[in-house]
Parts: sequence; C-alpha cells; structure tokens
Amino acid sequence: MSAKKEKNATFSLVSGTIAGAIEGAATYPTEYVKTRLQLQAGGKLSPGELRFNGPIDCLVKTIRTHGVLAIYTGMSALVIGNAAKAGVRFLAYDKIADALRDKDGKLTGSRNVLAGLCAGMTEAVLVVTPSETIKTKLIHDRNSPNPQYRGLIHGTTTIIKNEGFGGVYRGVFPVMMRQGANSAVRFTSYSTLKAQAQKWRGQGDAPLPSTHTFGIGALAGIITVYSTMPLDVVKTRMQGLDARNLYKNSLDCLLKVVKQDGIFSLWKGTTPRLARLIFSGGIVFTVYEKIYGILDSKAA
Repeated sequence: MSAKKEKNATFSLVSGTIAGAIEGAATYPTEYVKTRLQLQAGGKLSPGELRFNGPIDCLVKTIRTHGVLAIYTGMSALVIGNAAKAGVRFLAYDKIADALRDKDGKLTGSRNVLAGLCAGMTEAVLVVTPSETIKTKLIHDRNSPNPQYRGLIHGTTTIIKNEGFGGVYRGVFPVMMRQGANSAVRFTSYSTLKAQAQKWRGQGDAPLPSTHTFGIGALAGIITVYSTMPLDVVKTRMQGLDARNLYKNSLDCLLKVVKQDGIFSLWKGTTPRLARLIFSGGIVFTVYEKIYGILDSKAA
C-alpha cells in the first residue's frame, strides 16, 4: 500500500457511525431472516414455532403470520449497535493501522490483517456483543408462543433483571472471534482491492468513484461471509433464549450443532447474510469514504 497521511480520529468516528446507521437500517430484513434460520440450526422448535425451509420461506411465513413489521423486530437494537460498532471499527482500524505503518507510511499485508483483527475484537467487546445479544433475544422471543418482551427498552431491562449484565454478553467469545475475523478479512480484502483499483487507474491515492467503492466493498463482503460463517452460526445459537440450558460453551455449541444437523449447518443463513454483506460492504465503505472526504475537505 502507498504512503498515506494519518487519519483524523474524530472524522473516522463520525463517518463510521453515520455509515453504520445507514447500512443497518437498509439491510435489516436480511439480518432478521439470517437470525431466524440460525436459531433453528441444531435446536428444537418450541410448540407453535414456525419451521422454515429457506430464506424466502422464512420471509413469506413470517409476513403471513405476524405481518410485515415482524421482519423489523429488533431493528432498533441493531441500528443503534451498528452505528456505534462501525464508528468504533473505523476509528480503531485507522488508529491501529497508522500505528503499524513503517517509516515510509506503508502498511504491509500482515499488519493490515492485524489492524483489522484488533479493530474487530475492540468493537465486539464494546458494542457488538450486547447489541446483537439483545437483537437475537428479541427476535427469538417475538417468534415464541408467549412473547415476553414489549420492545427494545423493556426487553433490555428484563434481560438484565433476569440474567444480570452477563445476559447481554452471552456469546462474547464467538462474537470476538467472528468480529475479529470479519474485520481482518473485510479490511484486508477492501484495502487490497482498492489499492489495485487505484493502481489500474494510475491516479495514486486519489479517491475512487462511488461505483468502484461500492463494488469493491461488495466483493469484500462476499469473501468475508464464506470465510466466517461458522463463527456467526455459533454466535447466534449462543445468544438464543435457551442457550444457557443447551450449551456449556462455544465449543459445546459447535459440536452439538454439527452432530445434530451436520457440518453444512454451520453455513446456515449464508444466503441472507451474503445478501446483507454484499450491500453492507458496498454501502458502509462508500458512505464512510464520502463522509470522511467531505469532513476532511472542509477542515483543510
């Protein structure tokens, strides 16, 4: 990678937060479908709970049974969490990457992976685990025979009241592993592809057109999905309402899911997650680059 000036921390945080909020709201239905499919992987259905044969079947049955708004259950938790985690992710990545650059301002491939890994684990601990645990529990509860949560605030306070703060940090280890792997793969893929695109255009570090940025971000999303899907499935199962009674830890969860549903169940929900991360990667990197560019130009 070519030499770059150090990123402004405030601009990174603001740009990432805005990009995360927009991406989360735009792609939430795919996240809902993915979560519902994963909650069934290796688990027993509750009385009256719907059985889905795939993402389209899940979408149709959910809307037919509970209405269109049901596919937005838990969205507020994810959008708020997504905004916060994207802000933390870009801030952490930019600052760590700057610290790892050599004296010429260049970032090697291995150091790029390390920066992404550290950024992902940082966002997992600070933001992702609690927001995704709450989102998963809200979705699981909404589709149970006797829902107990009336919304984000009521659900969060009830979870904390019944389970303590540990209740919103369920599955922290697989979340850290997934987010670390996600960011390492996504940032490395994006940075590598972006550098190649800039090289082909022969314009150095000049900003790429939005269409190029979206395409590169989408491709980075595809690579990320297939390489980290098993971690995502374990994360979701560990955050379900019945996780405490079913699994001793993440490894126990992994083994039980594979034993009951087979190795390919670790890629359960790949289609909706793929749909989300293709658009997610395109949206979040494009919005981030645009917002950061605007803030940086006004400060110049």
